[in-house]
Amino acid sequence: MSGMNRPRLRAQESARGFWFAAMKIVIPGGTGQVGTLLARVFQGDGHEVVVLGRRPKAAPWRTVQWNPPALDSWASEFEGSDVVINLAGRSVNCRYTKKNREEILQSRVSSVKAVGRAISQASRPPSVWLQASTATIYAHRYDAPNDEKSGRIGGREPDVPETWHFSIDVATAWEKALDEAPAGGTRKVKLRSAMIMSPDRDGIFDTLLTLVRRGLGGTSGDGRQYVSWIHEVDFVRAIYWLIERADVDGPVNLASPNPLPNKEFMSLLRRAWGTSIGLPAAKWMLGVGAILLGSETELILKSRRVIPGRLLEQGFAFKFPDWQTAALDLCERSRADHRAVGGAL
Repeated sequence: MSGMNRPRLRAQESARGFWFAAMKIVIPGGTGQVGTLLARVFQGDGHEVVVLGRRPKAAPWRTVQWNPPALDSWASEFEGSDVVINLAGRSVNCRYTKKNREEILQSRVSSVKAVGRAISQASRPPSVWLQASTATIYAHRYDAPNDEKSGRIGGREPDVPETWHFSIDVATAWEKALDEAPAGGTRKVKLRSAMIMSPDRDGIFDTLLTLVRRGLGGTSGDGRQYVSWIHEVDFVRAIYWLIERADVDGPVNLASPNPLPNKEFMSLLRRAWGTSIGLPAAKWMLGVGAILLGSETELILKSRRVIPGRLLEQGFAFKFPDWQTAALDLCERSRADHRAVGGAL
């Protein structure tokens, strides 16, 4: 039975989020923070979760080793599955050396091609393929927000570092590979995700909060660059919503409807934590810090002014549409998590 001929997946809104009858959800590249977040929720909601990883670790859900582009026993997991969420790709939190660039690009493109081949060979393929992309695909800009219809794809902005163009090349190649991948009747959705904010250790919010706690959470650069973000609750709800909406495919921005400049973003985070001190970091300081940490300043200085046009048009209601409310919730939960494990803040 093809993905087009299966009964439509149906969801109901509940106090926690969306509810589905039990599904089989396969998550290639799901060993990282985002994959763990999704697997944890799906497992808790009673779904069968299978995470594919190059070096899978023990987890409450089933983990299977895979090694794309080779198509071996892992491909059988797609048979009879309902949803595939491909998150595979080497971390971009590194210096953009020639070697790292090649690995970042190839890890994404090869995984998409492998998933496409596995889906095309399944006699009972999944109904939907949700493919990770990134809000970084849009242009660095201050003047107007980027939605899926009118947003400007980046890569031609004047006066930005050449390394920023590389990120656009990766994102466009990632999405092009999805467009070209054979998937029969399986619906394909591009997840152009902003920064996903959760209190999980070593995530982006945890990193920002650590800076705030140490008195270093001030303005970055001139503070004009927009920060696009999404609360983890809305991210998971949006994923469920996209699974259910058989009429939605192509690019979808997963971001709060209210991005805001870095200066205001950090100010509200400090206020939510209960501190007024936050030393600013000049652009040159960020450059030195990025070299020392083996990262790139693009992650901090690029203006990502992205809004979720399609979600809003289709009536998706955010639980945390503004950063002030989201930051308060995340700070409270971070404190609670640290108290639960006996840690000090």
